[in-house]
Amino acid sequence: MQNNSALSNLIWNQNAPIVLSAFATSLVLAAVLSLILGAVYVRFGRALSNRKRFAQNFLLLTVTTTLVISIVKSSLALSLGLVGALSIVRFRAAIKEPEELAYLFLAISLGLGLGAGQLMVTVVAFAVILGIIVVQHLFRKRSSPPNLYLTITGPASARLTLTQIENVLRECGLAAGLQRYDTTPEGVEAAFRVAFPDTARVEQCQQRLRGLGEGIRVSYVAEREFGD
Repeated sequence: MQNNSALSNLIWNQNAPIVLSAFATSLVLAAVLSLILGAVYVRFGRALSNRKRFAQNFLLLTVTTTLVISIVKSSLALSLGLVGALSIVRFRAAIKEPEELAYLFLAISLGLGLGAGQLMVTVVAFAVILGIIVVQHLFRKRSSPPNLYLTITGPASARLTLTQIENVLRECGLAAGLQRYDTTPEGVEAAFRVAFPDTARVEQCQQRLRGLGEGIRVSYVAEREFGD
């Protein structure tokens, strides 16, 4: 009987009230670290999506995770309730870039550490991870740095192949690295990181690519300015 009472108290009683000063410190630190993470992602990330827009999610995600963990860490019942609530959540937006998932996981990890009160450990680990990201960027091969993201989309009727695209890029004298290649019954989409020496070469390559078939679309997204 006593064992049942003890178990009930463990599950339903909130034994560790939240200290508002420590909670506020965790929230402020979560906001600061998430902003730093967003700036690092925009500067050193390599995803094809709009990195500035995607990085805006880090602040809300980190602060919210800190809030949730701070509330549920003192109560097993609240923790179980959180699991049940999250089980009904469905994410419809597909994350195509593994890098995006890695940064989201890092933002959640910051919230978990700060919400659990492990401020020093979280800050030190975050600094080490940022250092690794910067070092990787510095040692990345820079012989012909790309300055544009090139996306070629063709309908199924054009019968566009990856070999055709790569041949055109080689004929234009471009250094290109394949980032994504998707084939569907509706058509083909290929994305490259490309180093264009000047804007004239952009127009020349665009005309050659569109000449591969009818309905082919070519789009560019600037990663950095020409001559940088």
